Amino acid sequence: MSRSSGDHVPPATASGDRLAVIASHLSSSRLNSPASMAGEKDAALAAEPVDGPTIFDKIIRKEISSQVVYEDQKILAFRDISPQAPIHIIIIPKVKDLLSRLSKAEERHVEVLGSLLYAAKIVAKQEGLEDGFRIVINDGPKGCQSVYHLHVHLLGGRQMNWPPD
Repeated sequence: MSRSSGDHVPPATASGDRLAVIASHLSSSRLNSPASMAGEKDAALAAEPVDGPTIFDKIIRKEISSQVVYEDQKILAFRDISPQAPIHIIIIPKVKDLLSRLSKAEERHVEVLGSLLYAAKIVAKQEGLEDGFRIVINDGPKGCQSVYHLHVHLLGGRQMNWPPD
């Protein structure tokens, strides 16, 4: 799915219409365009930081299809449907364990945090990113987190810039 530049995306309502905002930003196919980045910010600001089920839980349960690129007992990795780079993979723990964002991590989460990064290394190699890649973890509204299930973005296939913004 893609949007034309003339399509209107309704803002999230106070009643919690954040799924519409997230769905609208996920359908954008323009890499790093101002409209795409604005959509990411809007979705993050509309997201409610809760510990309940998320769209990623539906992906884990195969209720929503995804292009899985890696899976083991603890981790699932799939292609982002709104890529910000030629290669953009989302890597998530299969068991959330109240780990909605990195700032909620506790000592008991050390193993899954390590598994996420190790899976990123495996996927990067599998995707041919020997020349380098970027790992991003967004945390909270100001960190542009739009899905409150801890996840890692693996970005590659192009020259990254610094600072990223």
